[in-house]
Amino acid sequence: MIQREISAKTLQYANQYPVVMITGPRQSGKTTLCKMLFPEKAYVSLENLDDRQFAKNDPKGFLARFPKGAVIDEIQRVPDLLSYIQSIVDETQTEGFFILTGSQQFELLENISQSLAGRTALVRLLPLTLAEAYGAECDSILLDHVLYTGFYPRIFDKKLNPGEAMQFYVNTYVERDLRLLINIKDLSKFEIFLKLCAGRTGQILNLSSLGNDCGVNHATIKSWISVLEASYIIKLLRPFYKNFNKRLIKSPKLYFLDTGLASFLLNINDEKQMNTHPLRGSLFENFVVSEFLKNRFNNGQTDNLFFFRDNTGNEVDLICDHGQKTDAVEVKSAQTIAPDFFKGLRFFSKLSGDIGNRMVIYGGDSSYVREDFHVTGWRDIGKIF
Repeated sequence: MIQREISAKTLQYANQYPVVMITGPRQSGKTTLCKMLFPEKAYVSLENLDDRQFAKNDPKGFLARFPKGAVIDEIQRVPDLLSYIQSIVDETQTEGFFILTGSQQFELLENISQSLAGRTALVRLLPLTLAEAYGAECDSILLDHVLYTGFYPRIFDKKLNPGEAMQFYVNTYVERDLRLLINIKDLSKFEIFLKLCAGRTGQILNLSSLGNDCGVNHATIKSWISVLEASYIIKLLRPFYKNFNKRLIKSPKLYFLDTGLASFLLNINDEKQMNTHPLRGSLFENFVVSEFLKNRFNNGQTDNLFFFRDNTGNEVDLICDHGQKTDAVEVKSAQTIAPDFFKGLRFFSKLSGDIGNRMVIYGGDSSYVREDFHVTGWRDIGKIF
């Protein structure tokens, strides 16, 4: 069983709040985490049809089965339970009484804000980090293998073929869950949409272009993008802009939260194809953005990640806004450092003035400092947090 980095923060919340809500994509390890951290608690899954019907028809009777609290999996299946849980935790005044999990954040957060505001700690569990997935083996693995495999825990736990696992993941979880949430009349167009999104990873999101390419209107594309983001399939990286007196790009960049899923949608059938694939650099950038996001969530922090680009082409791939300072990160998949890797960082430093760390994360092995720039090999990405 893989020890998750988010464990300490989850236990801390369970000692401070009556309800801990663990949300994240399907198969990110929410159930396993709950059973590992709270083995003494009763467990029930609302994926079970009998339990779901009981909870819908008699919510008070259902919750009465758990006088000492419980882990309730897939709470979004019966969102009305949250109102009854509110009454129970207000009466018991016990921290960590209910541990809830769910895969669809927008439904859950709306209901939590209405029913459990101030009583709930929110934990966002994404797929494994590089360190969680490979541990001591990280020194011997190849980057192409990492990008192709992705980071869903089941692939590592059961030693699954990544391509097959992602095929089943799309067929069962993505398509099934999303069809419950939005009225997809033509599934083939939605499948095309998913593949087109993968082909645009690391690029500025253009809704009109995406709509034209898959034959649906702008409003439909906007709805589908929102659902993918809310289901933790994709991440929209917002532009970073202050009063720089410059014309800046204002549209977000699109990333997948898992490179293995993106690779499958790009029809990459094995890791040998990765090395020559035209989107290898974009997938590497995707990997770095995901690692930064996982680190933020694993430490109970909000998403403070942005990118910078002006209309003349000056760009920094990743901006980490810490309030008092900003860290700037350039991402390059090449194994050799070139002088132009630092161009965007130098420009942003002069423009911003309050720059913190300036980093280049690249596809090579060595990590060192060069002219006040922190050059970091991809295997050492976990060491910079």
